[in-house]
Amino acid sequence: MAKCQLLILSQGRIFECAVEEGVVWETYRKGSPGKLTFNVVKDDVLGFYEGDAVQFNYDGKKIFYGYVFTKKRTNNRIISVTAYDQLRYFKNKNTYVYNNKTAAQLFLTIARDFELNTGIVADTKHVIASRSEDDQELFTIMENALSETTKNTNEMYVFYDDYGLLCLRSVKELELDLLIDEASGESFEYTTSIDENTYNQIKLYRDNKETGKREIYLVKDSDNIQRWGVLQYTDKVEEKENGKVKADSLLKLYNKKTRKLHINKVFGDIRVRGGSRIGVRLYLGDLTVDNYMFVDSVKHTFYESDHRMDLKLLSGEFNA
Repeated sequence: MAKCQLLILSQGRIFECAVEEGVVWETYRKGSPGKLTFNVVKDDVLGFYEGDAVQFNYDGKKIFYGYVFTKKRTNNRIISVTAYDQLRYFKNKNTYVYNNKTAAQLFLTIARDFELNTGIVADTKHVIASRSEDDQELFTIMENALSETTKNTNEMYVFYDDYGLLCLRSVKELELDLLIDEASGESFEYTTSIDENTYNQIKLYRDNKETGKREIYLVKDSDNIQRWGVLQYTDKVEEKENGKVKADSLLKLYNKKTRKLHINKVFGDIRVRGGSRIGVRLYLGDLTVDNYMFVDSVKHTFYESDHRMDLKLLSGEFNA
């Protein structure tokens, strides 16, 4: 039988807490910190405060390291706790004006400025010529930098907290040898759409200061235009960007239907987190899904005798 171990580190003391069944760990592909929610049984010894560190291990494996943000009592015996990992501090707002930096360099700068611990940080390679972010959430600032990187290179990255260390990695490195099929979960919901983040024509422009003329970079997929009509993405190209390369990369990224799949009560695997890539093989009545999908979010629920996941999956590229 698996064992849940929950430790709270408070003012030099370490408490190994008795917790109720059903510890929940949630992670997201972007925009939200990792979250651990649990009910701890209060005794005469236990005493802890907001800001204290929390460690959660399951079956001897490290799952979560974060900090107490919320405590709630409904009786004298049980305390409901919400803890977040370091990405909670990416909800802070700040202003950054930077030149000739990669997204990885920006990530390390933010971590240093807000005294956050880092682990594996990939070289994102693409140099962003110039960008100004005024009073924006750190999540937004980083996601804008990663979006620019993807648009210019077609390479995708995610950042996350790995047991107290902030990591930035290529999605290729988060691909798992895990297959979800009809036997994996209790229920599913599958959606395909061209209504958001699908574009079959890319129009980029740049105002050339030397010639006084506007340069246009236009690429399109005529077959998909015939199927769906013109779905156009328009954007400005910065001075040092390669307009043709960026347009081709955007068409490759967005010229497809978006696919979303929700599956509940899947057998748990602690390697699965927001941003992971897993195999899916499901017969859906009129078609079969048989490809890799990205984990947009995952909710792990841990019991002494069982571990389940609720998954929200996206098509094999980040269209959302």
